[in-house]
Amino acid sequence: MRWRVPLAVLGLCLLSVAGSVLAATDIRGVRLWRAPDNTRLVFDLSGPVKHSVFTLAAPERIVIDVSGAQLQMALEQLNLSNTPIRSVRAAQRAPGELRMVLDLSARVTPKSFTLEPNQQYGHRLVVDLFDGEAPSNVPPVQPSLPVTPTQAPARLPPPPGGKRDIIIAIDAGHGGEDPGAIGPDKKLYEKHVTLAIARELQRQLSQEKGFRGELVRTGDYFIPLRRRTEIARKKGADLFVSIHADAAPRSSAFGGSVYALSDRGATSETARWLADSENRSDLIGGVGSVSLDDKDRMLAGVLLDLSMTASLSSSLNVGQKVLSNMGRVTPLHKKRVEQAGFMVLKSPDIPSILVETGFISNPGEARKLSTAAHQQALANSIRTGIRQFFHENPPAGTYIAWLRDSGKIIAQGPREHVVAAGDSLALVAQRYQVSLVALRSANNLRGDTIKVGQVLQIPQTTVAVQP
Repeated sequence: MRWRVPLAVLGLCLLSVAGSVLAATDIRGVRLWRAPDNTRLVFDLSGPVKHSVFTLAAPERIVIDVSGAQLQMALEQLNLSNTPIRSVRAAQRAPGELRMVLDLSARVTPKSFTLEPNQQYGHRLVVDLFDGEAPSNVPPVQPSLPVTPTQAPARLPPPPGGKRDIIIAIDAGHGGEDPGAIGPDKKLYEKHVTLAIARELQRQLSQEKGFRGELVRTGDYFIPLRRRTEIARKKGADLFVSIHADAAPRSSAFGGSVYALSDRGATSETARWLADSENRSDLIGGVGSVSLDDKDRMLAGVLLDLSMTASLSSSLNVGQKVLSNMGRVTPLHKKRVEQAGFMVLKSPDIPSILVETGFISNPGEARKLSTAAHQQALANSIRTGIRQFFHENPPAGTYIAWLRDSGKIIAQGPREHVVAAGDSLALVAQRYQVSLVALRSANNLRGDTIKVGQVLQIPQTTVAVQP
């Protein structure tokens, strides 16, 4: 049977198709974020676009051509202070052909890409302006020196006298266009809570002789997850602590948690869900491309995974101490350190923990997390756990190691050891210089069998204190 379509109907269909093809995508808004080494412009779009970016000199300019787009807002509203951008102007060269020009006060290196919609945003065009050369994707490098699980590694060569500070890299989760979890009132953002706690933790650590806190993120801007561990390494960190505030589909979920890296996957469905959520923040922030030019990347990844087991034992130990102290100021979601594949924890040479300070999706915990008093209490509990760990395991060449070796300090309070892969009861006893008999007695063990993740109580040893 042959169908006949009236010409009038056919004409309407063609006009409809042509109209949809010619319909331009609206640029509905633009956001600007300034980081220490780059400036990010994010254009919010009503649909997908094609674009190109190029530079012009004398004077320095960045030109952004967007096909199939029209501007629906004023660019003059942007706050350009503390950025290399002097002014922004735009013109419609033709229907659906938009040109935007950034007048610059200094030379920059641009990098641009588009992003698909996600749970928080629609289509976006992202333009990053790097102060100098744009960073390239470099595969992880295995540490040149082996790291033993018995002690946190010394990240910097000791100064004369061997009394350097222990350096704690404090990473405030999320930032910039990635707000993280959002409170029930839609006004409390995880990125603000984590930065407030991180700053307080830095203040407290830096007031304690022998310790120094270094912030990974110092303001409200986005840092890719892998870049965060690179910053910690450049600062010479002995420990990496990532601060977060949880969220869950159920508003009744509550309590703080501490995570270390899992080399076999998540230890619970909650841990797996959270790890996926945190790792996806790179896509939210706009780091979706990975260079495949290096053919040895897979081998580097295997070596990285193998070397990470060296710092996992220290991560579990410091994590358990932090968790125990957090339990004194806030309810705990889990009473033992969880393990999951958080990308931010994948540093082969720095013990790393991720601290979930509470559920921002819970109305009661959200109210507490927004107060300076609770932020201070949480920071103090994290600091206490860190101090306990490093008093027992001071890196060589540090002031705390000098105090221990000179007999001026002893480990205070009960000590705990979280069993890691490769541990045996004899090795644990040797590490803490206690007898097997005392170790079995302290943990009500009938034999020498221990399991990964088991928490062992270490008997206190007597150390003379010099006057």
